[in-house]
Amino acid sequence: MATQVAPAERGATRIADRVVAKIAAYAAREALGAVPEDGAPPHATVSVHHDTARVRISLELDYPADIGAQCGAVRHQVAERVRTLAGMEVPEVAVQVERLHSAQTRGTDRGRIR
Repeated sequence: MATQVAPAERGATRIADRVVAKIAAYAAREALGAVPEDGAPPHATVSVHHDTARVRISLELDYPADIGAQCGAVRHQVAERVRTLAGMEVPEVAVQVERLHSAQTRGTDRGRIR
């Protein structure tokens, strides 16, 4: 008869940083609703230490918009999704707005206007 090993002694599950980064980027897209026209989708970099993930999200937003509210929504959604799907605590979500896309300048040349 084989002896049973307790669940806590069977091993450990490790989730790679790049997997957590993909979860975070997808969660940021969910929070924003849509990527601006001609804009890049959100990009995440993650640093995982034990069961704690520190996340940095780079994104582009439409302008004019409530930038603070959108960044707050991204922070909340990313922290919740990483906590739920990866089982990690997220003490820090840094949101960096790389670019604003204005509806007035959309479709015009991206060069300098004089």
